[in-house]
Amino acid sequence: MPASLQGPLRPTVNRFKLGGFEVATILDGVSIRDRLHPNFGGNASAEDVHALARANNIDTERFEHCYTCTLVNTGKELVLFDTGNGNLARDIEAMRGRLPIGALVEQLAVLGHKPEDIDVVVTTHGHPDHIGGLTDGGKPVYPNARYVFGAAEFDFWKKGENVREARKGNRELFVKRCVPLADRSTFIDPGQDVVSGITAVDAFGHSPGLLAFHVESEGKRFMITADTCTQYVMAVQRPDWYFDMDDDKDRAVASRKRILDMLATDKLPFVSFHFPFPGVGYVEREGAGYRWTPHSYQLSL
Repeated sequence: MPASLQGPLRPTVNRFKLGGFEVATILDGVSIRDRLHPNFGGNASAEDVHALARANNIDTERFEHCYTCTLVNTGKELVLFDTGNGNLARDIEAMRGRLPIGALVEQLAVLGHKPEDIDVVVTTHGHPDHIGGLTDGGKPVYPNARYVFGAAEFDFWKKGENVREARKGNRELFVKRCVPLADRSTFIDPGQDVVSGITAVDAFGHSPGLLAFHVESEGKRFMITADTCTQYVMAVQRPDWYFDMDDDKDRAVASRKRILDMLATDKLPFVSFHFPFPGVGYVEREGAGYRWTPHSYQLSL
């Protein structure tokens, strides 16, 4: 009797110990995008972008975009970084077919957590796939949480000045989903702590106030880099190549190089929001750029 084909199946949660903390990366969803170039390497030729893709055994035209949120359990508080897509694809016509329906709440349940359990929700930046799951039907999805935003990021989107045309809809979404949370929010700058052991790092460029986060417990270190690098080959091996969705492309390049240099120098494991799930790995210097090595068992011993 023929067996039915059931399609691809991938892991959706990943958890490991970091000193006295536990860190979990959670797959909110996946989309497949067309046009590797000029989405990546807009300041390079299509031939160069396609050659790099072939050299790394990835498709020259299409690319996979994962959406990976991170949960840090400090033993005292559950701190969630980004809320994924939520129901944007259901609620906003322009998002249908572009973003998946978010699965974050469902996957938190796999880890044994309910939305009511989350103590702190950190938004790394205000792009739709990071804020879509903050509210649903006008109500906070994480009703007991304190919210944390980068001060520069929140101020930019709230004021709405110098928002590029492609981000006008993004600004409307931010005003609707984030601004109403202001009275229960904390606004931080690079160098300030979310909670003890979790410190904001300047990653400005992809968005006006993008923050990465350094996590440290009992001498063990880890970084949450959000959208500093948005593709594990294009943005890492050629950090000077533009990414179309970077709001300030030159500043994004500078932040990318600075953070990649720190990760390589200090041999820090990190998670990147759009890398292949579980999104955790290391970088090492290679030529004029870097190379990403995915986590295997290093953090599980």
